[in-house]
Amino acid sequence: MQTSSFTLSNSITNLKPRNHRLLNLPSPLTSSSVSLHPVNGISTNRLPSISCSLSPKTLGHWLSTPERQSDGFQAKAASADSADAGDVAAVATKSKLAETLVLGSLFGLWYLFNIYFNIYNKQVLKVFPSPITMTTVQFAVGSVIVFLMWTLNLHKRPKISGSQLLAILPLAMVHTLGNLFTNMSLGKVAVSFTHTIKAMEPFFSVVLSAMFLGEMPTPWVVASLLPIAGGVALASMTEASFNWAGFWSAMASNVSNQSRNVLSKKFMVKKEESLDNITLFSIITIMSFFLLAPVTLLTEGVRVTPAYLQSAGLNVQQVYIRSLLAAICFHAYQQVSYMILQRVSPVTHSVGNCVKRVVVIVTSVLFFRTPVSPINSIGTGVALAGVFLYSQVKRLKPKKA
Repeated sequence: MQTSSFTLSNSITNLKPRNHRLLNLPSPLTSSSVSLHPVNGISTNRLPSISCSLSPKTLGHWLSTPERQSDGFQAKAASADSADAGDVAAVATKSKLAETLVLGSLFGLWYLFNIYFNIYNKQVLKVFPSPITMTTVQFAVGSVIVFLMWTLNLHKRPKISGSQLLAILPLAMVHTLGNLFTNMSLGKVAVSFTHTIKAMEPFFSVVLSAMFLGEMPTPWVVASLLPIAGGVALASMTEASFNWAGFWSAMASNVSNQSRNVLSKKFMVKKEESLDNITLFSIITIMSFFLLAPVTLLTEGVRVTPAYLQSAGLNVQQVYIRSLLAAICFHAYQQVSYMILQRVSPVTHSVGNCVKRVVVIVTSVLFFRTPVSPINSIGTGVALAGVFLYSQVKRLKPKKA
């Protein structure tokens, strides 16, 4: 193998060659020897001789090493990036799965609390027909739950200004009326019939939004309201427990609840960051209690004392336990509903509410053994199908001119 030998045998001091030809350096890839002889009589004994041997193979290895190291580094970097991307995808999948499980659990609790509220509430109203007192008790228990949540730091205590309270007051008023009318209807007619009538909520939502917000419905939305109205009318004509007091109370509940939604859009568009859905619901619950308590005292008086219940021939312990459970479920299902609304779109929430109404109607019919005729079932089914259709066509946005 050829080698290149470089022998430096000259002093570097004052080495300034005037002619580069004196060096006569050969190519490093050919076998040669270079000696630097004394210039101008300078002795070469001052420095030891330095020799350097380079083989073409070694030189070639040095020249190719950076490229090979770069290739290895890029391969390792690509492998690391792939591993990081895989880890991120795995974490995202686990996070999405956990979120889906939480959302599914919330929907299950929403339905479960609503079912038990209707059952316990109906049982109490059957023997204790005082809907104003019952509604006040439910708001009172809800207020206690709210204060416990704030005290135990389960939810941050809000800082509310006077202007915010004034903006919330109309919402609290219609919220109070909506729940009061619902209890009045449940005390007069079957649970299934009350919820069939409450399927008319989309109709009042469209009418009130057009009147006060200027939101004109699309033809598809209007078309979806027809089966709702027709189904409710058909179910009402064949309802065994039908009476006008229960019917108009449920209708008034629809108007009140949808008025609350319209007022929320009109007055609470620029709500503060502290007023999230849970906080807003908590404040409305407390305000509703203070609004309804004086009305209860003036109209029904104090009917929740043991002496009054015993004089009415009621089982005091049973009424208290069922009233407390109904009140807890009443607050719980509404709060869970707001928690779901924070995680999904209003349209998805509307679909879930439609399914919830079906579950409540079927459960109440089975539990209370409510007599249902075939025509009544068809009317209820058509109305609920119209509600589902309404929730779907709400996704369609009108084309801008």
